[in-house]
Amino acid sequence: MEHEGFTLWFTGLSGAGKSTIARRVAEVLRARGMKVEVLDGDVIRTNLSKGLGFSKEDRDTNVLRVGWVAEVLSRNGVAAVCALISPYRETREKVRERIPNFVEVFVDAPLDEVIRRDVKGLYKKALAGEIKNFTGISDPYEPPEHPEVVCNTAEETVEESVQKVLDYLESRGWLPSGG
Repeated sequence: MEHEGFTLWFTGLSGAGKSTIARRVAEVLRARGMKVEVLDGDVIRTNLSKGLGFSKEDRDTNVLRVGWVAEVLSRNGVAAVCALISPYRETREKVRERIPNFVEVFVDAPLDEVIRRDVKGLYKKALAGEIKNFTGISDPYEPPEHPEVVCNTAEETVEESVQKVLDYLESRGWLPSGG
């Protein structure tokens, strides 16, 4: 059975939990028979957007490229699961405008929490001035104003965050029933 395609756009600070939640959601979607493609920011940067830096223009170009890929996947019945910091609201809105079934998932974790986690050691370097234009430290992150789903990863388990996303998809009729 063919399912309607859609784009899940996970946005939030580095270390907030975007990739973790996105991968888990993708596993559930696949288990329910859907075609799924995960577009993770780190992987995108080494392939589709290799050579781009971290200026506002380069970040916007990266987000728009991923948005184009997600648009193509979605219109072909694939669940495009995108996990990118995508710090600028205006650029995320440009992507939203192009994709009919767009779901913005704000993976919200306070700055002090992601600094505490510092999974990749990037905040330590950014705070020491070793990394320029680092989102949340020396470059802005603009939280979504009206995301469809908010995952508060400092207060929720991964499973609770995943369930919020699945509940939203079910409410739209985009998620085949489990079985």
